[in-house]
Amino acid sequence: MTDTAGTPSGPAPGPGAAATGEGLARRRRRRWAKAAALGIGIVVVAAVGGGWAVYAKLSANITPDEAAAAELARYERERPTALVRDAQNILLIGSDTRAGDGNGEYGRDLGSERSDTTILLHLAADRRSATAVSLPRDLMVDVPGCRRADGGRSEPTFAMFNYAFEMGGSACTIRTVEKLTDIRIDHHVVIDFSGFKDMVDAVDGVEVCLKEPISDKDARLRLPAGKVTLDGEQALGYVRARKSLGDGSDTDRMDRQQRFLGALVNKVRSDDVLLNPVKLYPVLDAATSSLTTDPELASLRGLYQLVRGLRDIPTEEVRFLTVPRESYVYNSNRDQLVEPEAEKLFARLRADQPVEVAREVTRDSHNDRRPDDLRSAPSPTPTFRGSTAAEDTCE
Repeated sequence: MTDTAGTPSGPAPGPGAAATGEGLARRRRRRWAKAAALGIGIVVVAAVGGGWAVYAKLSANITPDEAAAAELARYERERPTALVRDAQNILLIGSDTRAGDGNGEYGRDLGSERSDTTILLHLAADRRSATAVSLPRDLMVDVPGCRRADGGRSEPTFAMFNYAFEMGGSACTIRTVEKLTDIRIDHHVVIDFSGFKDMVDAVDGVEVCLKEPISDKDARLRLPAGKVTLDGEQALGYVRARKSLGDGSDTDRMDRQQRFLGALVNKVRSDDVLLNPVKLYPVLDAATSSLTTDPELASLRGLYQLVRGLRDIPTEEVRFLTVPRESYVYNSNRDQLVEPEAEKLFARLRADQPVEVAREVTRDSHNDRRPDDLRSAPSPTPTFRGSTAAEDTCE
């Protein structure tokens, strides 16, 4: 039956039926809530698990330099004492090894390796400035007796600086630098050719400015003049070439390396790589894959603790310079320190005092005293030949 309005007729539902309907609705909502909670839980676990997998992979990329740590501990009593709390000194070593994936194409593996590039990086205690000092590989220095790879020990000798790495690896290089500068090395990082290339490729290349075209068969470079974005292979040739670029000296090569590192710093900062996980992962993967570091740095946590304050350093406060040196008196193809300028630089780094750099300086620029009639006034900061990361390579 239907009423006149066409609505089905019959007895009205009682209160028990309404209660039953509400109960069904509540049970459905509880089932949906449980299902949603389970789904969210799965997503969270997957995210945490994925994050941990990424962390573990990147940490596993880094090789801890346990042998160097043991050797340095053996000579702890003779090592310099750190003078300023929270200031950090990190030795960056570019190895010319031909062993390992991707490195053999740069020459034969002769069973030894030398430090192709070495940079002493000083991070101010307040993390408001950073100073990178290049140490020439041809610098004549006192190399202490070191443990060789075969387990024997070498005799102390006076030799080119890069001989230390060949003789006793990173530990011997660190002890040589500490003897030369009286600066305590807190950490060290060793990177090979392949790691450098991968790092540049991970940031999609680095732009430099070339005043003249480059055609260098040995360096595998053929580039036009002007602004050029270098990929990893080109960047490696650019920072290593000596014969065809500039005046062929190691001084010119180190200047080129410093300008390139400044451009790399700018590229990373301008692209917000440090704040973008999608961009950061390939950079971290490339940066860690060919690293050997002291055990304290051999994890993402260790590296993060070191660099977390660096992203706030203004580029004009990231300075690059080469230790003051000149031709060695007994061999013009070798170098020796210029004194007292070199010691003034080392003293300021030890004391965590500011260092100024300029493209061109005179020897008087290193003086930290005024003339007699102005000696009571504050001493000016000595200036060394160098550049900052803020400087345009096309200037």
